[in-house]
Amino acid sequence: NTEVTPIGKGLWQTATGGPTNFKIYAADPEQGQIGFIGVIENEKKPTIASVRLKVENGKITEIDHMVVPAGDNPLNPNMSKVRPGLVERQPKAERVTYDDMKRIANLYYEAIIQDNGNVAPFADECQRRENGGISANDQTQTPEEAAKDDFSVFRKMKCGEQLSTNVMSYITDINRRRIFAVDKEMGLVFAFSVFVHDGNPKVMKINGVPGVTERKNDYGPFDLPAAHIFKIRNGKLHEIEAIGYMAKHGIKNGWE
Repeated sequence: NTEVTPIGKGLWQTATGGPTNFKIYAADPEQGQIGFIGVIENEKKPTIASVRLKVENGKITEIDHMVVPAGDNPLNPNMSKVRPGLVERQPKAERVTYDDMKRIANLYYEAIIQDNGNVAPFADECQRRENGGISANDQTQTPEEAAKDDFSVFRKMKCGEQLSTNVMSYITDINRRRIFAVDKEMGLVFAFSVFVHDGNPKVMKINGVPGVTERKNDYGPFDLPAAHIFKIRNGKLHEIEAIGYMAKHGIKNGWE
């Protein structure tokens, strides 16, 4: 979690169980990198975690651990089973080049920063999940649930359509982007980044949503270290699995 930590400390001391059934791996043998998003047991609690390893000459040379604080609430039920598309091998006919996979993953971040869903190639059925919660293209909410959720109208939207409403304009920047593992066989890209929020604008002007013209930004300044795994098929973003946690504004990422 952005702290420089000696081997044997941190997660080495607190982890009490290995990965559950929810685990996604993106392996990049060409670059000697592997990324993982999944659920482990930490301090006896199911906990969302991400790990990245760099391997050179058969030895681990770099490690990233990111652990989402478990808190008091149970994990989202979606963190019990991985979506099939994320663990299915990519047919060769649907694969794109290594460079294009990195480019498409980076365009996702650019689409958020530019508040323009047309910047990235989202598939119509693309669904984004954050810490298990469906945050875009959610067709599962009941009317009762939607009535309690002021984000419901945005949550139902397609991935690109949602970003073009300006609802994410409270995200100031997405930097420290580190696209590590490009798994061509699985069609997956694994990346770390830091979502920066400076607390502005205080009111977001919403575009193209009937009955909604603005949305307050009451979050204040904070940063959000995040891990993403993107599924890319036929040059488009399909499943997006993201995890992250709120941290103080102005953090470093541990490598700076």
